[in-house]
Amino acid sequence: MPLPTALAHVDTWIFDLDQTLYPHEAEVMALIEGKMTAFVARETGLSQPEAYDLQKSYLFEHGTTLAGLMAHHGVEPRRFLDEVHDVSLDGLKPDPELNALLAGMKGRRIVFTNGDDFHAVRILAKLEMTDLFDGVFHLEHANYVPKPNLSTFELMMKAHIVNPKTAAFFEDSPKNLKTAFDLGMKTILVGPKAQGNGDAWVDFRGLNLKNFLRSHFA
Repeated sequence: MPLPTALAHVDTWIFDLDQTLYPHEAEVMALIEGKMTAFVARETGLSQPEAYDLQKSYLFEHGTTLAGLMAHHGVEPRRFLDEVHDVSLDGLKPDPELNALLAGMKGRRIVFTNGDDFHAVRILAKLEMTDLFDGVFHLEHANYVPKPNLSTFELMMKAHIVNPKTAAFFEDSPKNLKTAFDLGMKTILVGPKAQGNGDAWVDFRGLNLKNFLRSHFA
């Protein structure tokens, strides 16, 4: 299928990392979230169920669990990130078809993640995607202020000289696409949350990244 007219002007393709460049079915985020819950429980003295609820509350209110822990508990970010990202990547497998589709996209490709540098490097290497991207903007570049904060988008755009009017952003979180849309980017929601999504700031939806690219870029 031809590239949609609404995307024909795009010269910079921006991708979230976790559960966007690999499927939700991979266990990586489940392992990370388990470590997050254990960290929150240890820091606060809460039970595991209470710590899980607080973790999710911070994620919703602050954009990441870490941002909530920094704001309310004075947690040093490196200690948290080093612990929660120390997980097995055995559930991740390179996808040659997806990698070929990414390589065939005309324009620049940038990773924009709420994870840190160590995590981004590990994930991209495991997926054999390192050479497919022109740059990575991670949480440390944003002084630990996560998406969807406008200031973080502005830092990313400045660092990689991105014109939002000629950019498109792939994400698995509808909330993180709102800022991109407001800036003038085209927005593509991929993953389970795309099903039944009706947010006005989502331009395109796909069950997963590979299916979307296969439909529009093959």
